[in-house]
Amino acid sequence: MLTAAGYAALAASTLVIGALLAYGLNPAPRVTAVIMAIGSGLLIGSVAYDLVADATGSLPVLTIAVSLMVGAFTFVLGSRLIERRGGRRRKNPTGAGAADDDRPLAIVLGSALDGIPESFVLGLSVLSGGVSVPLLVGIGLSNLPEGMAASSGLRVQRWPLRRVLAMWAAVVVTSAISAAAGHELLATDDGTLTGIVQTFAAGALLAMIADTMVPEAYEVERMWTGGLVVSGFALSLVVAALLG
Repeated sequence: MLTAAGYAALAASTLVIGALLAYGLNPAPRVTAVIMAIGSGLLIGSVAYDLVADATGSLPVLTIAVSLMVGAFTFVLGSRLIERRGGRRRKNPTGAGAADDDRPLAIVLGSALDGIPESFVLGLSVLSGGVSVPLLVGIGLSNLPEGMAASSGLRVQRWPLRRVLAMWAAVVVTSAISAAAGHELLATDDGTLTGIVQTFAAGALLAMIADTMVPEAYEVERMWTGGLVVSGFALSLVVAALLG
């Protein structure tokens, strides 16, 4: 359980790193967009070859399809509610969303919505003997631009760094708890419930990638976004082959 929580906290800690980079270096939006696009590809690879592939051994195809759709629609509905409260474009590489809305609670809730299924599945992966490295790297890379983007907007609004770091620390703790819960709740499962949780989270992750990460990256990077996403996908295969 502690191992699962530790991995989730490690992946979510890039939110804090992103905030420090935003306040210390003020990186160009294009740098953030490139990281976001590569992270999208890594997560797509993890969904395809870790989450869904694992579930095919314990669930029928129809159940997998339904679970994917339920996860996706759950994310979309939750995301829309958060957007209405000021969390829209929380992953925008320019930081414009946070600067315009100045709703830190919505940013925190949005990040938790993104991070809970990711962290839950990280906890599951530890049960199989070791964490999924492509998933771990993909989550970390997806969180980094989110921390950079949202924190850039809050920096414009003259938020003190300590307050921003406290905000992200709350998300890190939530992610760690989610991973520990995933590890403990399904430790004795025969594979059925685990497969449902995996595919539910996979659907939520795919919806997040399509709904926020790729569009926001494309808005800034444009021409190279597609190639960068595929590069991240290819990288996930290489990482899995080398470290899986």
